[in-house]
Amino acid sequence: MNTTYQSLSLSLSDGVMTITLLGPGKGNAMGPEFWDELPKAMDEITAMSGVRCLVFRGSGEHFSYGLDVARMLPRIGAMASGNPLAAERRRLMAQIRFMQSGFVKMHQSPIPVIAAIHGWCIGGGVNMIAAADIRLCSADAKFSLREARLAITPDIGGLQFLPHIIGQGYTRELALTARDFDAPFAEKIGLVNHVYDDPGALFNAADQMARQIADLPASAVQGAKEVLNYGIGKDLEAGMQYVAVWNSSQMQSADFSEAMQATVEKRKAAFNKKSERGY
Repeated sequence: MNTTYQSLSLSLSDGVMTITLLGPGKGNAMGPEFWDELPKAMDEITAMSGVRCLVFRGSGEHFSYGLDVARMLPRIGAMASGNPLAAERRRLMAQIRFMQSGFVKMHQSPIPVIAAIHGWCIGGGVNMIAAADIRLCSADAKFSLREARLAITPDIGGLQFLPHIIGQGYTRELALTARDFDAPFAEKIGLVNHVYDDPGALFNAADQMARQIADLPASAVQGAKEVLNYGIGKDLEAGMQYVAVWNSSQMQSADFSEAMQATVEKRKAAFNKKSERGY
């Protein structure tokens, strides 16, 4: 990595990039450093050909307390600033759009993203994990989409991503009640795929899953993510046409030839781990 970040720690091993939230606010609260650094980090990581899967996790006892309200007030506070109302609204809208960009980059990145959640995951934390492809948590995890308690609407992607993960009904319940919920409920509604006994077991499982993904041909794995993302909000025919176009190019790849040959020869395929991503 060419950049050192204050709010994120990045570690790459065998194609798996682990991104650890560092705060600096209590409970890895998301302050100015986080919102400035996540979009830059995602751009840098996505440009690296050796990264095959990402794992996001929190440091300390929690994933994230969400927005660091005290430290972000100078940026998002709607207090009198001497600016005309229209200018102030434009400034706030630009700030919100910038804060959205990091989570959008997670969603749009060709690299699969796993979120490993332990402890509290509040507000912006829930918006963040909703941008991931796979979510896992430990039994101690607790969640809350609690923006309504701050007299605002969730505005950093949660209301856009969550309906495709847990459906409209549960998304509306969580957003409208702003209530806290635990790991069993998160698993019941499909927010997380699996629950593990403790954070240690969670992080081990996330790493194993990430390495399983990283061992597969990058173009095939990332093609699946691309096709799934493309299909959101589109009809069946559009999705079928898109995946046909996509696979017609993948079937010209060296990894596809190796997979077919290995099947015929009844051996394990040896995919090229140094190959460039599919797009």
